[in-house]
Amino acid sequence: MRGRGPGAGGGRGGYCDNSGLDMATPPNRWNAARREESVRSKTGGSLARYARAQKSLAGGVSTALRRSARPSPLYFERGSGARITDVDGNVYLDYTLAWGPLILGHAPEVVNRAIEAQLGKGHTFGAQHDLEYEVAEMLCRAIPCADLVAFANSGTEIVQVALRVARAATGRTKYLKFEGHYHGWDDSVLVSYRPTRQQIEASGGAAIPVGLGQRPGREAVAVEWNDRAAVERAFDEAGADIAAIVCEPLLCNSGCLAAEPGVLAFLREISSRHGALLIFDEVITGFRLALGGAQQHYGIVPDLATFAKAAGGGLPLSVLAGRREYMGLIGEGKVVHAGTLNGNPIVLAAAKAALEELSQDDGAAYRGLWARGEELRTGMESLLRTAGLPVVAAGGGPVFHISFQERPARTYRESMAADTAMYSDFALALLDEGVLVLPDGRWYLSTAHGVNDVEQTLEAVRRAIG
Repeated sequence: MRGRGPGAGGGRGGYCDNSGLDMATPPNRWNAARREESVRSKTGGSLARYARAQKSLAGGVSTALRRSARPSPLYFERGSGARITDVDGNVYLDYTLAWGPLILGHAPEVVNRAIEAQLGKGHTFGAQHDLEYEVAEMLCRAIPCADLVAFANSGTEIVQVALRVARAATGRTKYLKFEGHYHGWDDSVLVSYRPTRQQIEASGGAAIPVGLGQRPGREAVAVEWNDRAAVERAFDEAGADIAAIVCEPLLCNSGCLAAEPGVLAFLREISSRHGALLIFDEVITGFRLALGGAQQHYGIVPDLATFAKAAGGGLPLSVLAGRREYMGLIGEGKVVHAGTLNGNPIVLAAAKAALEELSQDDGAAYRGLWARGEELRTGMESLLRTAGLPVVAAGGGPVFHISFQERPARTYRESMAADTAMYSDFALALLDEGVLVLPDGRWYLSTAHGVNDVEQTLEAVRRAIG
């Protein structure tokens, strides 16, 4: 964390250690108490604002996950490129990127110009305008499964549209999902997302609600990620009722756990075999792993796919893309899809600018993202291992995950072996060194992160290790 100079840098989680394991690492590995005192001494403005906010704003934050920030939620006043500045003037290299949407970094000029040009023309119309079909055409060219698209505003609501389409297309009511995968906060899908071991043992195999007040998740059939036999059993037992398989093709929300070789192809095959739809939740992977998302990156094409976060270039946009035979149910009015702010012109102006930028030079932006992301991921992994720490750096390039555990995880349950308390102390040490990261181990890169930023981050890791 540094003062006001330019050389700083040197949500949609569960942040407690579910493993109960002793990783045999000294509790003061990161000098956590000293680091926390140091951060608090530099962030008095944020602490005061958080205290004030709690008097009028439920929890003091606008989405619950932000409360997990340590030592307390920070308040920011501006961002530029790969850096963000808090209200106390501290500048950080930012790897949170607003939990993923800022694929071009903070306040990219191309998006700013597009927004400014639209502002004077009108903020919203509640009617049609040229940007709707212009952006839709760009999306249909970029996304392999996209014969047609539909717009909404958040990842949660677009997943609900996808499942409604699947139910309408099949006449079935259930869907199959995987433990640890996140598909929004609606009651119907907020199940078996980071349950504790005790919850898993007590569930008897049923889907597990996350919070109080949720309706029972009777439509969900939950199985472990990368478990083909469990998927086969689920279809044997309930296949006549399963309308769709929905998954994160790269499990970014719980450790960036990749599908094992052949698993995505297996999901494609078994869904088709049983007359169910395959839905990729690309809210994170879309426009991040590749312009066409994980389906382009992995070469497996689903029936439907949901996008948000990076889709809007930093503004609130979500997209459902899919095959004409299913998306036509929306077009014909058989499936209801509505929303006052759907297709908002300011949002679509930003999306068009972002897509144009990402599409330039035959994917040059993604080649750079992958190169710098891999340099950072592997460099950090090497530094931590050299220091004698058990570390796994999963995922790759534009989005990866750092966890302190002995072996790479295949499933959410295996990821529970990670020492999350150690990672929390590591993240606090990095914050003190001017690097802002998410509390759950996820790291996002943007096109604004350059080679020097990666080098500065690795140097901050060296200082954090001591």
